[in-house]
Amino acid sequence: MAILLAISAALARRPAFWPVSRAWSHWLARTTIRRRKICQVSRQISDLGTAWQQGFPSPKRVPIEAVTADTVFARIETPCPLRGTGDTAACWRMMEYDRVVAAAAGGQFVVLRSQAEPGLTSCRVALRPASASTEDLVPAHTRIGQQALR
Repeated sequence: MAILLAISAALARRPAFWPVSRAWSHWLARTTIRRRKICQVSRQISDLGTAWQQGFPSPKRVPIEAVTADTVFARIETPCPLRGTGDTAACWRMMEYDRVVAAAAGGQFVVLRSQAEPGLTSCRVALRPASASTEDLVPAHTRIGQQALR
């Protein structure tokens, strides 16, 4: 897994390779979706989190933190090559994998806090049904970009 993350990070950090990064993430996600038989889940929001966890070698590395009426909150504890770099835009590109897996399960995926942010050792993410609004969830790369403008 570490080698796949290293390749993903290298592609996501170089503008010339962004199209390759997206294609790579989609290929990895589609392969995982097929092999793990990830499909659209029932109407229960907690099932969305469980389906997303199937996209990883161990659900222990991507624990569910909380489930509300419309949102699953989780952490990604797998060490990321972008950890501490401040490059939340590359993180957003790497998380294309998660967005594709979440979409296969009928959901949307948003990174709220990224390991790329200095001092963080895990990512905090949110999943919602595809039909739900995510306007109130501020993605890490947007939040960090807004802070940089201040």
